[in-house]
Order: sequence, then C-alpha cells, then structure tokens
Amino acid sequence: MEYNRRLFIRQATLASIGATLASNLPFGSFANEPLQEQIRVGIIGLDTSHSVAFVKSLNAPVVQPQFAGFKVTAAYPYGSADIKSSVERIPGYTADVKKFGVEIVDSIAELLKKVDVVLLETNDGRLHLEQAKQVIKAGKRLFIDKPISASLKDAIAIFDLASAYNVPIFSSSSLRYTTGAQAIQNGSVGKVWGADAFSPMKLEKTHPDLFWYGIHGVEILFTVMGMGCRSVTRSSTADSDVIVGAWEDQRIGTFRGLHNGKQEYGGTVFGTKSVAQIGPYAGHDALLEKIIEFFKTGIPPVSAKETLEIYAFMEAADESKRRNGAPVTLEEVMGKAKR
Repeated sequence: MEYNRRLFIRQATLASIGATLASNLPFGSFANEPLQEQIRVGIIGLDTSHSVAFVKSLNAPVVQPQFAGFKVTAAYPYGSADIKSSVERIPGYTADVKKFGVEIVDSIAELLKKVDVVLLETNDGRLHLEQAKQVIKAGKRLFIDKPISASLKDAIAIFDLASAYNVPIFSSSSLRYTTGAQAIQNGSVGKVWGADAFSPMKLEKTHPDLFWYGIHGVEILFTVMGMGCRSVTRSSTADSDVIVGAWEDQRIGTFRGLHNGKQEYGGTVFGTKSVAQIGPYAGHDALLEKIIEFFKTGIPPVSAKETLEIYAFMEAADESKRRNGAPVTLEEVMGKAKR
C-alpha cells in the first residue's frame, strides 16, 4: 500500500541519520527532508465536537511536537439521519473545520482516495460497521471513536473484519487517558483491589443504555481494574444506574451512571498502597496523542479483547436490567453475540 511504502521510506531515512538522534525526535519532524511527507488524516463524521477538537489540534498554526507530520486534509460530514442532536450539529461543525483548510467530500469512497489514515467520528454507532468496512477494505489504519458500535455483535464483526484484512484498528473513550487513571494503571496505588467509577449517562433511544454515554465511565473502570470481569448486576432508578462487576480474582468494580445532578467524571480506586481519586479529565489531546502514536506504529494501545470485554460488560448490564437485577455473565452475552 502507498501509505506503508512511504512509511518504510521515512523510517529508513530516520535510521540513516542515526539511531540516537532519531529516537529523540518526533515522527515527521525533519521539516527540510523531502521524504518526510505529511500524513493525511481523514475524518468520517462531523456531528460530534470531537472532530472539531482533533482538527484544531492537528491543523493548528503551531502544531504541538507530538502531532507533527499529521494534518486533517479531508472530511466526510454525514452520519445519523435520525438522531436530532447529531444532525443539527453538522452544518456548524462543517463550517468550523473548513476554516482550518479541511476539504469536505461527498462520500467515504472519495475521502479514502485523499487520505492515509482515518478517524471514524460519527456519533451514531449503528453506522460504524458499514463505515469501518469501507476503511478496512481500503487498508487504512483506523481509530473508531466511542461507541465502537451500537451492539456487541457489531463490535465483534468490526474486529473480525480488521483481523481478516490485517488492518490495525482501535477504539477508546478519551476518559481512559485521564491523568489519574493512567497513573493508577501504571502502579501508583499498588495492586488495585477494587474501584468505583462514575460518569454522566445520557440516554439515546437508538442505542443500548450504556453505549451512548455511559461508555465513558465504564472505560474509566476498566482502565484501572483491567480485564477479567466475570458477571454484572444492575440496579436502576430515575436518578442513576449502578452496575456491580465481579472480577475472576474476587475483586469488585462498580460503575455509577448519573442521570441527574452534577455531571462529572471520576471515581475512587482502592489499592494495596493507597486509596486514590481518578482524574482529572485530561481533554481530547491526551487521546489524540495515543491515536497519532497508533497511526505511526500500527500497534493499538487498547486491545480488541479489552474493548470487547467492555462492551460485553455493558450488554450484560442491559440484560441484568431486563431480568430485574439478576446476575448476568459476560460469557453468556458474548456467546449470544457471536451466534
């Protein structure tokens, strides 16, 4: 593929300059080197503020070093046709990104001819499988913003397709990269015995309850707890939902979805060395930095296995609600989705 050919040339150029120097410079930082072409980033979906935030960072007059060599050059604006909050944003966000030199195209097929890597930002997870399919078949490295899909079944299908075509992809909420969550993941509190995470939980009738917005807090929970959740139970009221996860090693993690009251993100972690708060939110650039690293290396910072466990957790929580709070195993919902 053309992108892989150019990437190989760039890496060879860096190697010839010297390993010591190259290891301390960002990808694409040799402004005077003719082979250091800019990586063209495409965006699918201008119905979310995330798209505008990423454009402002990558296309800024003075780009931060970690984003050097990458620029959003084209965007396909359309996404949901029936989620009012998404549809209404498109004209304004389209005007915003055009101010940063982004070309607006009429189809994903046209976009793929003009870019090297893709940010799939469409708010509507129901569309992601078909949109991702086009990108994956074109061989473009792909980041899929939350939710990766509107069902566990589609999430599995997306990863299966990426594996079949050997195309690197990943998905994540930006809340994974809060300063506190990353420090805890790296051992700041010792072994994590348990955690209580919370976030706003706005509902959208076209998506399962947690998929639309609760994913933020669930991703916080899995960032600090890691994989290994066995089953969940869910309690629901008008003001909040509480999902209790039982991990295989006897640990317990909870997520509280906030419907009313003050809307914030965070949580508490209980470790062998200390009890710590999760946060503060680090903004979109913390996630974007990981996305750019992924585009360079092709190595997803979040595995398919972990992402699928997160979505199985949320699907099991919905099933528990349907069963009036009875425990539901992740194995059960994964098996059903695969069938």
